[in-house]
Amino acid sequence: MLNMVKQDHQTVKSELGLLNYVQEWFEEFCHKNLPEYGWTDSQIYRLNLALAEGFTNAVRHAHHALPSDTNIDIQVSLWNDRVEVRIWDYGQPFDPNVIDEPEPGTLQVGGYGWFLLRRLADKVVYQRDSHNRNCLLIVKYCAQK
Repeated sequence: MLNMVKQDHQTVKSELGLLNYVQEWFEEFCHKNLPEYGWTDSQIYRLNLALAEGFTNAVRHAHHALPSDTNIDIQVSLWNDRVEVRIWDYGQPFDPNVIDEPEPGTLQVGGYGWFLLRRLADKVVYQRDSHNRNCLLIVKYCAQK
């Protein structure tokens, strides 16, 4: 049976300057808890990059018209076989499916963040919750050697 092993939560203001703080918190959680479950430094790096992309999207896009003291909530959950990162924001509802993926060899404005997220994670889900928040769920399964 798959069980949740460990969970942590962080609430920060909607400021790009807090990205390093968020990434250090996440990295500390990962290095403290993930290696005993077979996670490699490379996998942790990819997760941290996905978190950074999700956080910066929340600040730059979801909260662009909101005060910088608007909260962003981040939760990381370690399961026996995966890590789940949830990022909640208070922006307007958004449909990531309307963003066209960049065509190889071409330049376009926007869309690269979602393209990157889908490449870094095994599953990316974006939904609105009952508290009028958006939740970005990033899931990565452990590929044990």
